[in-house]
Amino acid sequence: MLAWVLSGWVFFTVTLLAGGVQAGQAEPFSSPVTVPIPAGAFIMGSDRAERNAAYDLDEAAYGHSVTRTGRWYEGEKQRQSVTLESFTITRTPITNAQYQAFITDTIHPAPSVDEKTWTQYGLAHSFKTARRHSWTDRSPPPNRQNHPVVLVSHDDALAYAGWLSRKTGQIWRLPSEAQWEKAMRGTDGRRFGWGDTFTPTALNSHDNGPFDTTPVGSFKAGASPFGVLDGAGQVFEWTAEAAPQNRFIVKGGSWDDQGCGVCRPAARHSRPKSLKHVLIGFRLIQK
Repeated sequence: MLAWVLSGWVFFTVTLLAGGVQAGQAEPFSSPVTVPIPAGAFIMGSDRAERNAAYDLDEAAYGHSVTRTGRWYEGEKQRQSVTLESFTITRTPITNAQYQAFITDTIHPAPSVDEKTWTQYGLAHSFKTARRHSWTDRSPPPNRQNHPVVLVSHDDALAYAGWLSRKTGQIWRLPSEAQWEKAMRGTDGRRFGWGDTFTPTALNSHDNGPFDTTPVGSFKAGASPFGVLDGAGQVFEWTAEAAPQNRFIVKGGSWDDQGCGVCRPAARHSRPKSLKHVLIGFRLIQK
């Protein structure tokens, strides 16, 4: 059982096991569960063979070559050995329940987006999908407390990390791209956290999922070699890695993706830091 942090009580509904929520029950505030990632070298990035295999996966799933002709995976880092210091990372993405503790304790705006802003993003999903994930009266949508929080900008993720640091007396931050990638794929350069072969039942993607977020930790077969969960599919995750034009790197793929070339730990692309997307959440590290 998680250790209780005695700095305050937060009245939100959550259980320590994935999926369970009991209305009206108060739980003591506790830090997110973390997984230790040891110091040392790991294989980061991809080579020509991995990128070609990713395009093949996409073509088989979608029946077209958009990702190949668009050169989606050509911006990945070249396969190389990278050495990192040890750190710990949250076992799953931050959930609505965990984020609600922050919202309850502060005046920070709850995850939501108005129709005008959503339309200006120019995303493929309708505003109806955004409404499905939007909070009401500073509370998450019903029956989604243990789903990953979405509709959070990069600054929202930083604000939560700052609040959690003050709350616990520990330093929490977004992972670097290298830290995120090592936690999700292990040290041996495998293409997915579970191995080199794409396995649709190991992740929440559109290949075998409900085309929506799910309770975190539901896909145990997709655990990384370190035991980190939801590192492929579910939601993309903000990292601390800056990109040009006020953007930041996101990693991991989402419930919307098929194939799932973009769900590989080596895959990467950037998004505007102000974007609040139904496909993007985050997790944190401690060093």
